[in-house]
This record gives sequence, C-alpha cells and structure tokens, in this order.
Amino acid sequence: MQTSPEQLKAHLLETDEDFRHLATQHCDYKKQLEALSSRPYLTPDEQVEETRIKKVKLRLKDQMQELMDRYRHEHQPA
Repeated sequence: MQTSPEQLKAHLLETDEDFRHLATQHCDYKKQLEALSSRPYLTPDEQVEETRIKKVKLRLKDQMQELMDRYRHEHQPA
C-alpha cells in the first residue's frame, strides 16, 4: 500500500524527531516571510533578509523531502 505525501508527512511528524524539528523551522521561516510580504515596502536590508529566508526555507524543505524519500526506500514492500 502506497501512502500519499501528506500521509507520510503526518506520520513522520508524529514519529521522527528530526523531521518534526525541520518542519517546525520551516513553518517559522514561512511566518517570517509572510510578515515581510505583508509590508508595502521592503528596505534593502529587508530584501536581503527575505532572500536569505527563502533560501533557508528551501534547504529545509529539501531536507524534509530527503527524510521522506529515505523512509519510503527503507519501508517499501519487498
């Protein structure tokens, strides 16, 4: 039986501390980006910070995907 990405994320959030930590960080950065994007104007420093946050958020998402792929590989039916 194959699980959907959403089901796998939910399972890993419950069972994998590393995945949960990455997801929490990803959510925190998402909130920071939302706060920045709600402003009508960003200073040059804020624009740099926005770019930095986007890169970190993407790196976290890639790490989460890597954990999901590893879990699928280790738990696939024989």
